[in-house]
Amino acid sequence: MNIVLLSGGSGKRLWPLSNDVRSKQFIKIFKSKGSEYESMVQRVYHQIREVDKDAMVTIATSKAQVSAIHNQLGDHVGICVEPCRKDTFPAIALVTSYLHDIKNMSEEEVVIVCPVDPYVENNYFEELRELEKLVEREDSNLVLMGIEPTYPSEKYGYIIPIEKGKVSRVTEFKEKPDAVKAEEYISQGALWNGGVFAYKIGYVLKKAHELIEFTDYNDLYSKYDTLNKISFDYAVVEKEEKIQVMRFMGQWKDLGTWNTITEAMEEKIVGNVMVNETCENVHIINELDIPMLCMGLQDVVISASPDGILVSDKEQSSYIKPYVDQIDQQIMFAEKSWGIYRVLDVEEESLIIKVTLKPGEKMNYHSHNRRDEIWAIISGKGRTFVDGMEQSVQAGDVVTMQAGSRHMIIADTELKVIEVQLGREISIYDKQKFVPEK
Repeated sequence: MNIVLLSGGSGKRLWPLSNDVRSKQFIKIFKSKGSEYESMVQRVYHQIREVDKDAMVTIATSKAQVSAIHNQLGDHVGICVEPCRKDTFPAIALVTSYLHDIKNMSEEEVVIVCPVDPYVENNYFEELRELEKLVEREDSNLVLMGIEPTYPSEKYGYIIPIEKGKVSRVTEFKEKPDAVKAEEYISQGALWNGGVFAYKIGYVLKKAHELIEFTDYNDLYSKYDTLNKISFDYAVVEKEEKIQVMRFMGQWKDLGTWNTITEAMEEKIVGNVMVNETCENVHIINELDIPMLCMGLQDVVISASPDGILVSDKEQSSYIKPYVDQIDQQIMFAEKSWGIYRVLDVEEESLIIKVTLKPGEKMNYHSHNRRDEIWAIISGKGRTFVDGMEQSVQAGDVVTMQAGSRHMIIADTELKVIEVQLGREISIYDKQKFVPEK
């Protein structure tokens, strides 16, 4: 299979575990087959590999998520980067052009597009094979997967099939309704639109060229910021006459709120937490290195991370976004391709960060114009380069860099470093990258 995973999200509804660079799909709350926790994107990726070990997986995402994807899935996974967010039609046009022009795929190749974060079992991915086969038969230009509704949801669009069988032609699409309308649609045999569909590369390229003036992938990438925001549903799906929908009746959950997340958690407690016997229906995730004690609570979700602490009634947790929109602070935790960083302390003219580099990884060779930096090595072994001078470092060593000096650190083993930034204007934009000196 050739699968494109759409990875977006701004990290508002699952605050404080999510932020602008750590969307919900990167939060590690599901127990893997081992003893470790894994994220939604890791879970979905591993499920695809279990169903089809040779599947080609490409993740269409923003620049902000690339490091987290590499951190969690490794460097081998395919990534098509959007220069900026422009909704699903430009994103799908870009990744389709990427597969054709950069990966040299034939226009006859079938592509299956699905979200990166559904909570499903392996049969969901086995059904994707059926989508692929339906497109190959050339009865339709587009084949959608419609989710059998379990309740009259107001969160999803609806697909109205003509026939009642597993595969049907489509009569029309309905936007997100109120509960009464949703009930009416379901009585007509409507299915949830879960954003899953399959097509041949040549078909979407043709549609893209009809709506966008471009020559190839590189040209489309260069003018991406000028494109209109429009969904794939509006631009293509709702205008296509040769279209079918395949009914999916297995488990499918959209884990978009704390309430739905807790329904899928295999363990109610994650992290250093104690609860007494009077607690009922309580789910807690504690990412802080401090103990948490909860007593006498019912129907509550609690989440603690370096970005903040949430204590909420489960039903009320769905209305978190407008309150999080009012929070204005820098990101306190992020996963990078080379490891992770966690902000420990913020002052007006200083910032203290704990950095963990994976073995063999390194930071970019760079400099800052408006701040000095100090690296205190707390564990592991590695090498630092400061203005071209190499130095071996280990636990207990301290390295100082003045503003303007070029510096880099390489981890020979897992390397933990306390980085102290000192300056009157500490900013993520005060950074200039260089090619390492030989």
